[in-house]
Amino acid sequence: MPRHEAPGRSIVSVGARPASGQPIDRRAVREAARWLLRLRGAGAGERDQAACLAWRSERPENEAAWQKAQRLGQQLDALPPGLAMPVLDRAGRQRRAALKTLALLLAGVPAGWLAYRETPWRAWVADYRTAVGERRRVVLADGSVLDLNTATAVDAVFGVERRLRLRGGEIMIVTARDPRTPPRPFVVDTDAGRVRAIGTRFIVRQGPRDTFVAVLDGAVIIQPAAADAPALRLDAGQETSFGAHGARPPAPLDPRRGDWSRGVLRASDMRLADFCEELGRHMHGVLRCEPAVADLRISGVFQLADREAALAAVPTILPVRIRRLTRYWVSIGPRD
Repeated sequence: MPRHEAPGRSIVSVGARPASGQPIDRRAVREAARWLLRLRGAGAGERDQAACLAWRSERPENEAAWQKAQRLGQQLDALPPGLAMPVLDRAGRQRRAALKTLALLLAGVPAGWLAYRETPWRAWVADYRTAVGERRRVVLADGSVLDLNTATAVDAVFGVERRLRLRGGEIMIVTARDPRTPPRPFVVDTDAGRVRAIGTRFIVRQGPRDTFVAVLDGAVIIQPAAADAPALRLDAGQETSFGAHGARPPAPLDPRRGDWSRGVLRASDMRLADFCEELGRHMHGVLRCEPAVADLRISGVFQLADREAALAAVPTILPVRIRRLTRYWVSIGPRD
């Protein structure tokens, strides 16, 4: 088993509305955050529990906010102890920052964002993995070259076939000619299905719902997981995404797809929201783009090895400002 160097990440999403679909009262949200901090503190006792219960009983809005806080706490508890919510652990020293962060999480985080997104347990024991912000190259037993992007976990099982199991993240594969006769197929399994290589160089990314595939050379056959889903051939210069029940029609390949393997994020008239999403994949915590500036366009070549320099360059290119609520929560918005 290869030596594991560092964990990657997972995503926890926190919604902003109760079951009725109505926004949760802001004052109740802040109080719920305060109670969550208080009851998780070292000195919390039965009197604190009773006081919280009394507060919850005062208004339906309080109970709705508390239920949201409880769900948030459960999601954070599911993450590794050292990574789950450092802001709670240091609440005694930075209570104001902790309270502000919790209130923001409870009040509403866009889907796919949370400050503490680390690799789920199954990825910790993967054959090959990278931490957030790390990239790695591996030469497999058959001579194929595997590049792992940020926060990626992969298992490799070579037997009657050459098989990779992508647990999460993104990989680029350059397949080698199999030394065995007859040659074994080279496949990548994901949550959505299977990708079979035909002498090729290609990229596979496991998303929250779908799997993305881009072919730089050669071709692949995509087979979604559902038994009745048709297969799709994807040729060089094409990309698509697929779920368990089918694939989208092929689209022209974005020529920037493989830039991460060279440590570069290349933006050419890219929406700022998309830029933040891509750069944020390489950073611990949240990099949030506020709606007011989401559609601004940015161009440039940014080095992924120096994410802070890339982030600092944004206000020199666009009329925006960077606001740091905590070490793990960065927001880009309009200048005041």
